[in-house]
Amino acid sequence: MQRVVLITGASGGIGSAVARRLAKEGASLVLAARRPDVLEALAEECRGLGAEAVAVPTDVSDKAGVDALYAEVAARFERLDVVINAAGLGILKSIQSLSEDDLDRQLAVNLKGTFLSCQAAIPVMSRQESGGHIFNIPGILGQHPMALGAAYCASKYAVVGMTKAMALDLKRTSIKFTLLYLGGVSTPFWDNAGLRVQRDKMLTPEIAADAIAFALSVPAPGVPNEIVIQPDSHQFV
Repeated sequence: MQRVVLITGASGGIGSAVARRLAKEGASLVLAARRPDVLEALAEECRGLGAEAVAVPTDVSDKAGVDALYAEVAARFERLDVVINAAGLGILKSIQSLSEDDLDRQLAVNLKGTFLSCQAAIPVMSRQESGGHIFNIPGILGQHPMALGAAYCASKYAVVGMTKAMALDLKRTSIKFTLLYLGGVSTPFWDNAGLRVQRDKMLTPEIAADAIAFALSVPAPGVPNEIVIQPDSHQFV
């Protein structure tokens, strides 16, 4: 049976790499992001790779939008095997420079968006004998703080705690959770970050896609709960 996979933040670097990787494996894809033109182009590319792919423009911080997204999944496929919550927003500023709006925006996308997506996925997956698999991506800043990352780290640390608590709530179901702690990934996130970074020494989005494909390949009852991948220049940091 082909997996039905929902990817939020699908138009971003990690989300699009995962979409292409799973398209090649024959998954049926529901792609969600805020940019309709980029999203539809990705869906068309995935269809060219042999996958069924539908683009659903969505703001994950809006509950009505997330509910509409999951209603579209139910109408088209009547099942949902995998959710990859790759939507994210990064604002890197010193604590003195952060505004209340900066904090609200970080929490709305990174934390609330992940919460809304997981909460909508759980009833669907709970009804399935096979359960489902939810991937949340706090990144390495969900484990280790960074200067200028007060708001961003707050949102990502919160995703970690929320995910682990959800797993405990659902331990009697067949729903799996995997947290991905990825070191710096060379994506458009860094284009306007205002930091000097060595993009050539970062992880590629394809490495993130490989990690997700690996986690999906582990036979039951095994589940990689946490995966940490760092560039070789930042081992154990």
